[in-house]
Amino acid sequence: MASLVMATPFPGSLTQRKKTNNLSLQRAFKVTSMQTPLEELYNVKVERKVSQRRLEELGVSRWSVWKTGKCKLPWDWQVDQLVYIEEGEVRVVPEGSKRFMQFLAGDLVRYPKWLEADLFFNGPYSERYCFKAYGDD
Repeated sequence: MASLVMATPFPGSLTQRKKTNNLSLQRAFKVTSMQTPLEELYNVKVERKVSQRRLEELGVSRWSVWKTGKCKLPWDWQVDQLVYIEEGEVRVVPEGSKRFMQFLAGDLVRYPKWLEADLFFNGPYSERYCFKAYGDD
């Protein structure tokens, strides 16, 4: 029995495998999908390792502070929220998803109105936050 494998050089692309024998021709297709980042799917904006200058521009030092320890919280956003993570990390699992977004100290994250997710904190966590109205940048 002879076999022939043909594959394209790009990951996530269509791979075709043909197996031949004397009586039949069998084809099996394996398609692997490229996954869109959750931030893009859920319209979550993130700036990594934000500069001190950017923080001053936004007035982050005047924002409200929220802290927690290790826990899981179900959360839904009624308005857009801008968050600067001062300490720790959070994993955000959108409702109905098995994947998560991870944000660390130094990240500036904008969560959109109506997002629903579970938040997982693995230890001490501190953030500064402010709420944004429609049209605020």
